[in-house]
Amino acid sequence: MAREVSSEWNPNPAPRPFSQVAMLPPLPAGPFSYAITPERRALLNTIRFAEGTWAQGHEVGYRIMFGGSLMPSLEYHPNKVMYSSRYASAAAGAYQFMPFTWAMASRTLGLRGFHAEAQDQAALFLIQRRGALPLADRGELTPELTALLAPEWASFPTLQGASFYGQPVKRFEDLKNFYENNLSQIRAGGGQQGVWERVAVRPSAPTCRDDSLSCRLKGISAAETGVNP
Repeated sequence: MAREVSSEWNPNPAPRPFSQVAMLPPLPAGPFSYAITPERRALLNTIRFAEGTWAQGHEVGYRIMFGGSLMPSLEYHPNKVMYSSRYASAAAGAYQFMPFTWAMASRTLGLRGFHAEAQDQAALFLIQRRGALPLADRGELTPELTALLAPEWASFPTLQGASFYGQPVKRFEDLKNFYENNLSQIRAGGGQQGVWERVAVRPSAPTCRDDSLSCRLKGISAAETGVNP
């Protein structure tokens, strides 16, 4: 996620009122993959815009670490704390995943590597985990949707227009304008991948990770068909 750790750390923070605690639904069973519709792609791009990794849509945004440096490889999450004038954070990637958040999402989804497709899938997993995927699929960015995602991405505003973590936040109007323009461009450009697939996820076969005979046979089959087991 995009939460940063302030260098002005308070060892005894005041407890957050119960009404502000983000209640999460149980994690779904995996692994699986999400269909990426134009509506979901526009929301993903809006998150990148808010997190400062949009980079005009170029894939270099998937390599950005907190503070603006670029990671040398997309083989794995860099898990490296970077510093700015006021904050320190190990957030990385297009959606500024914290290491523990990435580990949880990638383990649940069975993801390998930190490449762009894996990051997109992990971000959609976090959106679903916050209970926001049905709203995202409506094709409209609402204050309720951004508020649901505010505990995940600090740059998204709550219903009060502030950051959930008291950090710099984007104005809802700016996010809405970006989302609507981006969605319009995606639809006009024919970006209809999975547009007819309205289910939340597509089940996929678990990754084969042992040295059993069945895994070896799957490996032989994959080599012949070009499909990974």
